[in-house]
Amino acid sequence: MTKTKYLGVWMDHSIAYLMNFSEMPTATTTIKSKSANDENDHSQSKGENKMHNIEQHQQAEYYKELSEVIINYEEVVLFGPTNAKVELMNILKEDHHFDHIKIEVKSADKMTDNQQLAFVKDYFSKH
Repeated sequence: MTKTKYLGVWMDHSIAYLMNFSEMPTATTTIKSKSANDENDHSQSKGENKMHNIEQHQQAEYYKELSEVIINYEEVVLFGPTNAKVELMNILKEDHHFDHIKIEVKSADKMTDNQQLAFVKDYFSKH
């Protein structure tokens, strides 16, 4: 019988902390969104539409990068203070590659690293 792989993801629109709960101690990695603010911002009025498109593209890349990690797990909890977790969940629901993965979304405030680890440990300990 294979070992269940658990992943906790605290995320907002700019950064995600991925906590692999199938190892002891829990391993944490970070994925950052490339911010549109990194681009040279010349004229707000002239380039507003372009900036919006760049932001959407960067957000899609961020979610794609997270998806590439999530696909390797059997059970995932997405949590954090913004609606980024819901946006990612909606993307994953549309992709049938994720049908076999149990994914749950939980609301959570800003947390320290230790609070995030405690949340993930508590969540998966109940299973």
